[in-house]
Amino acid sequence: MTTAAYQGEPGSNSATAARALFPDARELPCTSFEQALDAVTLGAADIAVIPVDNSAAGRVADVHHLLPESGLFIVAEYFLAIRFDLMGVPGATLDQVECVRSHVHALGQCRKILREGGWRTLVSDDTAGAAREVAELGDPRHAALAPPAAAELYGLDVLRAEVEDDPDNTTRFVVLSRDAAFAPHTGEPTMTSLFFCVRNIPSALYKALGGFASSGVNLTKIESYQMGAGLNPSRFYVEIEGHPDDERVALALHELRFFSSEVRILGVYPAHAHRVGS
Repeated sequence: MTTAAYQGEPGSNSATAARALFPDARELPCTSFEQALDAVTLGAADIAVIPVDNSAAGRVADVHHLLPESGLFIVAEYFLAIRFDLMGVPGATLDQVECVRSHVHALGQCRKILREGGWRTLVSDDTAGAAREVAELGDPRHAALAPPAAAELYGLDVLRAEVEDDPDNTTRFVVLSRDAAFAPHTGEPTMTSLFFCVRNIPSALYKALGGFASSGVNLTKIESYQMGAGLNPSRFYVEIEGHPDDERVALALHELRFFSSEVRILGVYPAHAHRVGS
């Protein structure tokens, strides 16, 4: 049986994504992204389902720094529509609510109802964990912003459904594995994720990325981060549309390698239907 690790508690958005991707898998909830990745590295799990960015809140902190260092490979992506319900203990009403708990990202994605209610907020480690905390408190003055599945899981009442600010709120997840299961070159829409470190020369980044422009390869994401004390050349995490066996992509990667001290492909995987249809 496949074991899927994710950060968060049962009932979280990560758990929902993992279940959608691997409905028959054994779930391994983890307290941190590092723990979820380590579970795969050490063999406690077969894959990890990790959020990388949200359409409203932007990138998930630290994940792009962790991916290249994990030694794991991206084998799939998944886009999950994010829904938050405001939930409280059985019998509670909106008029009784004084404090709302949730993950910092969820609080930021539900600002309208929080302003409307004028409630105090408390940051929890996880959205589903916030629901569990409210259930354990048993206090109608405390409510949680959590995915709909958490209400049933923790026996809470939904005080108001779908309170996210943006109805198109979406989080992108990637699936990581110990093995580099690169998708075959079939001509179908494909994504390639890679990591590179530029050589310490003037205009290195401009020159390294020039091949993508001249070859007509669409670069959909670039994230930079610094290792050490900041004296080393910057490192970059990049996602592009296309397969390394595409002639255009191969030419762009050839030029990238010429101006980089290190280039490592982290994954070649099918583009999710959400991306293809957008």
